[in-house]
Amino acid sequence: MERGVQLLSSWGLSVEVADHAFDTYGSYLAGRDEDRISDLNDALRDPGVRAILATTGGKGAYRVAHALDFDAASHDPKPFVGFSETTIIHLALWMHCNLAGFHGPHMGWSDYNGVSSAESLRCSLMEPAPMTINRDPGELTAKVAVGGTATGALIGGNLDMIRTSIGWACPSFDGAILFVEAVDMPIGAIDRTFTQLINSGLLNGLKGVAIGQFIRSGEEEPGKWSAVDVLYDRLAPLGVPVLGGLPIGHGPKQPTVPLGTTARIDAAAGTLTIAPGVS
Repeated sequence: MERGVQLLSSWGLSVEVADHAFDTYGSYLAGRDEDRISDLNDALRDPGVRAILATTGGKGAYRVAHALDFDAASHDPKPFVGFSETTIIHLALWMHCNLAGFHGPHMGWSDYNGVSSAESLRCSLMEPAPMTINRDPGELTAKVAVGGTATGALIGGNLDMIRTSIGWACPSFDGAILFVEAVDMPIGAIDRTFTQLINSGLLNGLKGVAIGQFIRSGEEEPGKWSAVDVLYDRLAPLGVPVLGGLPIGHGPKQPTVPLGTTARIDAAAGTLTIAPGVS
């Protein structure tokens, strides 16, 4: 956290650490629900706060997403930055406020993030411009591609949190591009999640799918289905362009990617181009 604060301060920003940022509760939660809700809503309501950055992956964020002050978020929009379990915060803010955010690194900063990740975060927040992410042939999901181009709001994040949000914090993907990434997700869970999204009707009107990193999730083994197989099996029948292999997710040196802004995928070119998340 000290490194994260130093990084933000070096950009000329005034950094406030929330009152309960270092709390713990039980064996895995970052504090009690009421305290975490209080910190988030204080930041949403404070006109002096211009961005909210998660300190870490947000275990239990699904316990507090419903209680955000959506009126305050709508009245004074400010970007939220985070990924992994904090995906559910992004989804709830988009569902209730159409508020764009950023799939980006946490402020518990380490060498895992690196210089390029820091620069991507800084530019996304302070020098906004359209960005293009290129397919990485080295990613497992690079083998997943359904041809075509598509344009729509880029919505999504961690696949497990999208599944968790269904029924109460998951928006419709009508007219949108679904972005997904996964970590430590068994092949059956990947299958179940996409099946639930399809059967729920949330993917009706979907324009396309952008697939990031699938880390320790459905890896290839001889004679067995991998994430590549189940992604093809579930997504190809949707009849929309699908672009895999995007280096976005739980891997090192991750870029900061706007969520909720207009994006365009070109499966043949292997590119995802995204409008800035702030103006």
